Amino acid sequence: MKIQYVGPRPEISQHGITFKTGKEDKYVYLQVAVQILKAIDNNSKNDRTYSYNSNEKTLNDADMLAIMLEYEPSLEESIIKEKQAYSKHLDSELEHIEHREHMNELDKQIYIENFLIMKEYRLQRAVNKMYYMHCIKEIVDVIKREKIKEIDTPFQEKYWHILQTIEGEIMTLKSGIKAELKIERDKENKLIAKLLVGGYPT
Repeated sequence: MKIQYVGPRPEISQHGITFKTGKEDKYVYLQVAVQILKAIDNNSKNDRTYSYNSNEKTLNDADMLAIMLEYEPSLEESIIKEKQAYSKHLDSELEHIEHREHMNELDKQIYIENFLIMKEYRLQRAVNKMYYMHCIKEIVDVIKREKIKEIDTPFQEKYWHILQTIEGEIMTLKSGIKAELKIERDKENKLIAKLLVGGYPT
């Protein structure tokens, strides 16, 4: 199963295909998420606080997959199953369009054609999100295992989104571990995002 950038969320109808600004492909977050995964595991042996360096080496798609597989050897099998489930969901959407009684046949045909044009796009976009969410779960596993107390990143949309996702994943756990996301200034007076984690069992 490949990781590959496709683009923002499409809006599909009988009127055409547009793209939703602000609903970016999760691929754009995966690069940083994988870097954080690898770095907190390497770093946590010495320090339970991790500061993300934006000068980290850029990873290609194969590198990202290889790193995630180190933490989750069955990852690709899981993605295949999740992709199959999403494909069935798309088939159900298509069937729903085909059975719309209020839509005239020409509009329905245009809608179906637009839907089919974007099917592979939507599938790849979903696969990218699946990889991203698996990476987040792997990050949380390392956080729990190493009892990491803090992850700092620059205060930018991409990093904030990733830390929010990590926070959300931690908060779904029934383990007593808590997470809080804050905005502070560093020693150089630059805004940074801080994910603070606590409540580890003693």
